Amino acid sequence: MEERVVPILLVEDDEVDIMNVQRAFKKNNINNPLYIANNGLEALEMLRSDALPQTPIIILDINMPKMNGIEFLQELRKDPALNRISVFVMTTSNEDSDKFNAYNLNVAGYILKPLSFEKFITAVGTLDRYWKLCERP
Repeated sequence: MEERVVPILLVEDDEVDIMNVQRAFKKNNINNPLYIANNGLEALEMLRSDALPQTPIIILDINMPKMNGIEFLQELRKDPALNRISVFVMTTSNEDSDKFNAYNLNVAGYILKPLSFEKFITAVGTLDRYWKLCERP
């Protein structure tokens, strides 16, 4: 079975969290191209333009300026060209309402950002193994 390298779109406004994802990719030998949008509006612009070579998997924060993660998911799911994209939420928000809204908007998973970098590396490595197991059209 040929392994396809799917681009990852990280929608995150915190520079430290962006660096942690980049470091976790490196530590886990994840070679997927990583694209970064700093909020939901920027992510939608990237997805609706030719900024990405193919349909990505999205890692989404909830708490962001301009357009938060839930607002982004609402817009994404309304767009027939984008509504089937796989989205994983990775956030510090442990609010039940955020989890409920995210799952109602068809996210593939909701992961709380770990406090330690070692646990963060483990979480990102687990996501990578999951991506590799999933069949994509």
